[in-house]
Amino acid sequence: MSARLAAIRDSFWLVPAIFSIGAVTTAIGLSALELQLNLPVGGIVPSGPAGARSLLSSIITAMISFTALVFSITVVALQLASSQYSPRVLRTFLQDRIIQAALGTFVATFLFAMVVLAALPAQEDQRLPELSLTVSIALVLTSSATFIYYLHHITTVMRVSHIIGSIGAQTRRSIAHLPPPAEPQAVVLGGVTQTVPATESGMVNNVDLALLARLGREHDCAITVVPIPGDFVVAGAPLLRVHQATGGTPRPLPADRAEQCVTIGVERIPGQDLGFGFRQLADIAERALSPAVNDVTTAVRAVQEAHDLLRRLATRPDPTHVARDDDGTVRARMSNISYDTLLATIIDDIRLVAGQQPRVMRLLDAVVRDLASVALPVHRAAIERRLPPPADYRHDN
Repeated sequence: MSARLAAIRDSFWLVPAIFSIGAVTTAIGLSALELQLNLPVGGIVPSGPAGARSLLSSIITAMISFTALVFSITVVALQLASSQYSPRVLRTFLQDRIIQAALGTFVATFLFAMVVLAALPAQEDQRLPELSLTVSIALVLTSSATFIYYLHHITTVMRVSHIIGSIGAQTRRSIAHLPPPAEPQAVVLGGVTQTVPATESGMVNNVDLALLARLGREHDCAITVVPIPGDFVVAGAPLLRVHQATGGTPRPLPADRAEQCVTIGVERIPGQDLGFGFRQLADIAERALSPAVNDVTTAVRAVQEAHDLLRRLATRPDPTHVARDDDGTVRARMSNISYDTLLATIIDDIRLVAGQQPRVMRLLDAVVRDLASVALPVHRAAIERRLPPPADYRHDN
């Protein structure tokens, strides 16, 4: 899936838009069907078109109020999460399918009733669209049940443990979807023949390594991505470096096609950016340890989640991903965040603000000791620099 399609899939508006289009299409289809067929449905509104108009007008008014209330609750939840935990956790709420489906259900009910109201006959003796009225009432009942569940759901996802768990689950998915790292000694590239600069500033969100490899194959070269996912690149800074393939004569690489392989956005997003989840957890812990909040238990929970992620990555070398031809020729290469940087994000940053919190300090020391017991030799130096001096610490969390 391309980065653009992934952005559309994860957008907040997609589910409400699908619900809205489905409601309008269904309402038009049912209204047209009832004009052509004599369906065995009747007696829904005994008072005729006047009663139907009153019913549909009440549904439309109620759904406007429902939608406004849900939107207000969602905005308040986003504001609280941003101020209490971290502005970077807002994406968790915006991508929540339950919130999107609730808003979509209310908007769909409103639009369906609007279309049915427009299709009502003008004369009192004309037949009413009874089936459409039945569906409108069913949608109101569905919206009522959805609203009750939405209130339960929003209070659940607002809990800090749920937020931290969601960040951890998202980062574990990113780790699982990483391609196998290449052996550094097996990556052979020629000299640099061209540097492609970035034309815009922003965060590197995604790198299409397969597309870069195809481009390198067409121009008989190898391509290295200079920044890693999650880095901020400024306009004019090196984005790609073109290497002469072994024994080949590269042709100039078209900069516009090369830039299409790297997606640059205004903010960091999960996926290839492994460090984003660690940054979110560190932000939550640091804010919880601030004098204004002073919530040590939340900081402990964030460190525990980061511990699980660090332990998973301790048994993997620093990821350098390559794409090769069938004969083994390297065509594209990119790196990802180093284990040392991840340790600095969690261990060093949180230690700096947790100096007056022995509970958090003891937990961080225990995390480093545990990582030292399972890490690959390539990570030992980074871990040993952070080992506490020998002492009789008690792990109390």
